[in-house]
Amino acid sequence: MGEELAADGGELLLAKERPGCLGLWRPERVQEKLEQGKRILESKIAAGRLEGRLAEVQSLGRLLSTRHRSVQLAGRGRLLIPEGFREFLGVEPGGSVVVVGAAVCVELWRPESWSEMIDQQMPEFGKLFDELTA
Repeated sequence: MGEELAADGGELLLAKERPGCLGLWRPERVQEKLEQGKRILESKIAAGRLEGRLAEVQSLGRLLSTRHRSVQLAGRGRLLIPEGFREFLGVEPGGSVVVVGAAVCVELWRPESWSEMIDQQMPEFGKLFDELTA
């Protein structure tokens, strides 16, 4: 699954999605959106439109600097999850993960977190499907 997602050279973007879940993205899919967001933020700061919101700007900066990282697939489609990301995922080295195709990315889930999410969201499947496909 990761091989199809990887750009030339096998490079992917690993992102912290929610506790117990990491996402693997095509770098070009995410980079342009992030760059556009940074330009907008910089222009708002320069125009003084974020006065009094320094704590929020700093928080966003911290999240941006720690949320994602470039990674490469190793042989046989293996992925070495960097420290910090593994802790966020909550899985020990060599531990099991659930790999899920999520339409726009591939998600890696701690098994317990995956079960909880499915239990919470499955009852809404029909409604969500109808809304998104109408």
